[in-house]
Parts: sequence; structure tokens; C-alpha cells
Amino acid sequence: MNNESVRQQFKDNPKLKKFVDWLIMNQVETRPRWYIRLLAPLYQHRGRHSVIHNSVRMDTPPYRKFRLGRYSVIESGACINNAVGDVIIGDYTRVGLHNTIIGPVNIGHHVNLAQGITVTALNHNFEDSEKRIDEQGVSTTPVVIEDDVWIGANAVILPGVRVGTHSVVAAGAVVTKEVPPHSIVAGIPAKIIKKI
Repeated sequence: MNNESVRQQFKDNPKLKKFVDWLIMNQVETRPRWYIRLLAPLYQHRGRHSVIHNSVRMDTPPYRKFRLGRYSVIESGACINNAVGDVIIGDYTRVGLHNTIIGPVNIGHHVNLAQGITVTALNHNFEDSEKRIDEQGVSTTPVVIEDDVWIGANAVILPGVRVGTHSVVAAGAVVTKEVPPHSIVAGIPAKIIKKI
């Protein structure tokens, strides 16, 4: 039985899905329960010589993929969350201090993320004014950061963004749309200021 057929069975049986989700995820803390976190080394894929510092919050339930490439590092205080989409991080990539990454996110090889960066593919739904926002669920649009990218401190990469190869995102930028390869972007919202 493959992963897609298992997912389909859960979609077809909402009560079973809700029960299994309750078993895996703490509904108040919105993170995997302690006994699931103990099993993380069995279902997370960590490449050779990769490092995840002890203070990293790994909110990675086993029903989504988490992969960290060879020689890659996730520094102290970061939060990695794949509860609503896979998080894939390539080889020789550095996720800086206090970064937050919420899937689905695919980060390439030789990427440098400075301190305090948020990369999120998640949005809360809010269209129905008759319902509270927390009742309306979430939606995701994947984020892709291609190879050989440098993202400056405190930048924000929003859902649906693709950052092209050999690009630079300036510190404090808020990236709302695609960054073409070989570009430097800055500002709120981020705009191209130079081609490399």
C-alpha cells in the first residue's frame, strides 16, 4: 500500500483521520506529541554530516516528508514545521538562527538563510465574514528556493514564491512574488534592484 492510497483512505473517512491526527498532534500546542517526537530519528531523513542543533523545534509529524541534505545545518532556535506540507532542504545549506520554515517548502543546495527569516507556504483562510478566522482552516501554496541563494536577515518569503538560482534577497525584504534567477531583490514588497 503506497502513501497516496493511505491518504485517500483518510480523506474518505474523516472520523478516522481526526482520530489519527489527535493521536499524532497535540491539538493545543499544534505540534507532534512527545512520543511521536521520540520516534523522529526513525522517519526523518537526515543526510550524512548534517546537523540539527538541540534547541531546534522540529514540528515534523511522520505523515509528511522532512529531508535535510548532506552537510546541511539547522541552527539554534529555528522551527521547522511540515504538518501541512513537506519540507525538503538540499545539500550544503544553512538554515540560520531563529528561522521559521512552514511547508510545503523546497530549499535547494548551497543556500544560505541568515538569522530570523520566515519562509511560509501557509495562509489562514478568512473569506467568510460570518465565521471566525480560526474556523476557516488553512491553505498552502508551495515555496521553492532554488540552488545558490542567499537570503538576508529577517526577510519573509510568502506562499507561492519561487526564488531563482544565484539570487540574493536583502535583509528585511518581504517577498510576495517570483524572484528571477540572478537577481537582487529588496524592500516591502520586494522588487528587483539589480541583475547579477
